[in-house]
Amino acid sequence: MGVTDKVWGALTSMIKLEDKVYRQSEAMKTQQQRIEDLTARVIRLEAQLELLTGAALVKKIKGD
Repeated sequence: MGVTDKVWGALTSMIKLEDKVYRQSEAMKTQQQRIEDLTARVIRLEAQLELLTGAALVKKIKGD
């Protein structure tokens, strides 16, 4: 009965580990999507900043 208990314990540990790996994988997918969304937002903000900075320079040059 000792061997059966060890085998059963190993199988249940393996199933639990597989579940943890699956949940971690799903969490990583969610985090990756959030990172990609934030990256896109930063790119848009950078573009707006460059446009506004360029417009301010043009306005300053024309004003002089």
